[in-house]
Amino acid sequence: MEPFRHLTAVAVPIDLPNVDTDRVIPARFLRKDRSVPEYASFLFHDVRFTADGAERPEFILNQAPYRGARILVAAENFGCGSSREAAVWALAANGFRLVIAPSLGDIFHQNCFKNGLLPVILPADAVAGLRRGLHERPGATLTVDLETQTVTAPDGGRHGFEVDAFGKEMLLSGRDEIGLTLGFDAKIAEFEARHARGMAWAVPPRAGT
Repeated sequence: MEPFRHLTAVAVPIDLPNVDTDRVIPARFLRKDRSVPEYASFLFHDVRFTADGAERPEFILNQAPYRGARILVAAENFGCGSSREAAVWALAANGFRLVIAPSLGDIFHQNCFKNGLLPVILPADAVAGLRRGLHERPGATLTVDLETQTVTAPDGGRHGFEVDAFGKEMLLSGRDEIGLTLGFDAKIAEFEARHARGMAWAVPPRAGT
C-alpha cells in the first residue's frame, strides 16, 4: 500500500448528498477482478457513461479541468449503503487518494483506511465552501497534510481535521492490518516455538510424522 503523507492535487466537487456505494460502483461489477485495465471505468459508471459506453459530458469527472483529479470533495453521507469495499477500489483505480466530506458511510470510512485512501471529515459549512471554491475555479488544487492534519484551500484558508490514530499510522507507513501483523513475523515464530516446547502435549503432530 502506498504511504500517504502529503498531497497537493486537483480536487473535484460532488454536490449530491447520500451518494451510496451502488452509485460509486454498480453491483454488476463487484465480481470483476480489480486488476483488469477497465476497472477504473466502473467508478460512477451509470452516471458517467451512456448505455453504449460514451462519456456523458455533463458529468463532472468527464470535464477537462477535473480529469486526473486525486481529491474528491463530497456532500453529506458519501459512501452510504452496502458495505462494498469495491467502492474504494474504484476510487483508487482512478487515482483518488482521499475523500473530504461532512460525513461518510461508516463502513466506507473504514474501508478507506484499509486501502490507502484518507477519509477527511470537516464541518458541513467548511466542505460546502471548498466545493463552492472548486466550482468557481475549475481545476484548482487542495493541499492535504496528514502529519499536521490540515487541509489548505485554493484561497489559502486552512482547516484542521481529526483522524483515527491507528488509521493515521497505517496510512503514514503504507500498511494495512495484514502488513502490520507480518511485521511481527519473528515474534510470532518465537512464540510458536516456545509454545511447542512448553506445551508439546497440546501441539498436534505434523502430517507425515
